[in-house]
This record gives sequence, structure tokens and C-alpha cells, in this order.
Amino acid sequence: MPSKVSEAFTLRTYPFREADLVVSFFTRDQGRLRGIARSAKRQKNSFGSGLERLSLVRMQYYQKENVELVRLNSCDLVQSQFSLASDYPSGVALDYIAELSEQLLPSHEPNEKFFRLLGSVLDQLRSLKPEERAEGVWLPVTYFSLWAVRLSGFLEEMRIEDESLAIAKEMLTKPVGLLAPRPWTKQTAQDLRRALIQSVELHIERRLVTARALETL
Repeated sequence: MPSKVSEAFTLRTYPFREADLVVSFFTRDQGRLRGIARSAKRQKNSFGSGLERLSLVRMQYYQKENVELVRLNSCDLVQSQFSLASDYPSGVALDYIAELSEQLLPSHEPNEKFFRLLGSVLDQLRSLKPEERAEGVWLPVTYFSLWAVRLSGFLEEMRIEDESLAIAKEMLTKPVGLLAPRPWTKQTAQDLRRALIQSVELHIERRLVTARALETL
């Protein structure tokens, strides 16, 4: 079977043997997959910075029938999130988005809407000026949380304040870049985010590590 090439977001890497990594990545056409990147921890490798979290890449891999892990051959970087990772609030937001995606996306199930959601939210994060990021991350984080839960099929009625409810209704009808301007702080729609995180944790039956980090911002 020939190698495949898929547009993908890198979600997470795990140590595997001395120089290898197990990589969780979300492809546009095959859904979430996991694969082994041989020698990825060595200085000279064929992956470069494409295995950094939420990098958009063209991943080349070999997929064998009835084998859970694919074999990663190389990846070409399309969009790096390096400029965000060097900023603490944005870095925490990236960790949260990656963990939520990793936990909610079933393996081997394409989800074009979720793929586009990731792209639009990352675009929104990158559009923030450095001085705006401390408070500005709350808009894309809230938008992503709401839509990730909705696309996963377990969005239910929430007991939240009227202002937060109005924000949620607008988010469900407009792209993130077309929302009405409003001042965002940590307190804006905080009850909405907490309700969504609680819903996710009940669904996956575990605590989100990065949700605690968000609370420290």
C-alpha cells in the first residue's frame, strides 16, 4: 500500500523508545490518527518543527490494515504556532485546545467542521497583538469550547447568566471573526466556559489537566 499524504493538525506527542515519538494528529480526510515517528527526537530528522502542538502540516504516513499505529515518514510544515507558544496565555490556550481535541475526537472519523473550527480559532489567536493576548485569549477559548462540545453531540441547555447565554447564541450563529465587538476579560462568559468544561469532563470521565491551567491566567 502506498504512502498517504494528509493535511493535519499535530495534537500531541508521547515518548516512545529512545529516539522515537508516538504522535497523535488530526487529519482532514482520515480523522484522528496515531503514528510512530522514528528518530523524531534526534537533532536531524524528517519532521522538523511539524510535531509541535497544533502545527498545521502535510503529513506523509504509511497505514497498514488492522494495525492501530501508522508509520510516519515525514511532514511539511504549513502553519506554525511558534509565535503563540512563546506567549504564556496563548501557550496555555494552545495546550487547552489540543487537549480538548485529543479527548473529544474519535479515531479514524473525519470531521471537516471540527477541522475548520481548529483553523479559524487558531487564526483568531494569531490575529491578537501581543499586548492583547492576556485578555484576548478568552474569546477564542470560549468559542472553541462551545463548538467542540456542539460538534461532539452533547451540548445541552445550561444554567448560565443572561449575558453569557446571549454570547453563546451569537457564537452558534456566526464565525469567530464576525462576532460583535465586546471587551473580553477572564470574567466574560466565565460561567459558560465552566459549564462547558464540566460537561466535557463528565463526557470523557476524567479531569482536563489544562482547564486548571486556564484558571490561573
